[in-house]
Amino acid sequence: METKKYSSYAQIENDLEILKIEKEIHYQKIVLSIEKTKESLVPSKSISFVADIYNKYLSGTYGTILKILIPYAINWFINRKRGD
Repeated sequence: METKKYSSYAQIENDLEILKIEKEIHYQKIVLSIEKTKESLVPSKSISFVADIYNKYLSGTYGTILKILIPYAINWFINRKRGD
C-alpha cells in the first residue's frame, strides 16, 4: 500500500470521515447478514405447526399420560448402555 501525502489538515479530516462512513457501512452489512441468518435458522411457521400438534394431541387424559411417560422414555434412551 502506498503512503499518501497530505498537504493540509482538511484532506486528512476528509479521508478520516470517509473511512468512518465506510466502517459504518461494513458494520451495518454484518448486522444485516446476522439478522438474515437468524431468520433462516428459526422458521416461525414450523414452530407454530409443532405447537399446534402438541396442543392437539397432548390434551386430555391421553395427553396427560404421554406428558408423564415421554420424559421417562427420553431419560431411558439417553442413559441406556450401548450394546444392550
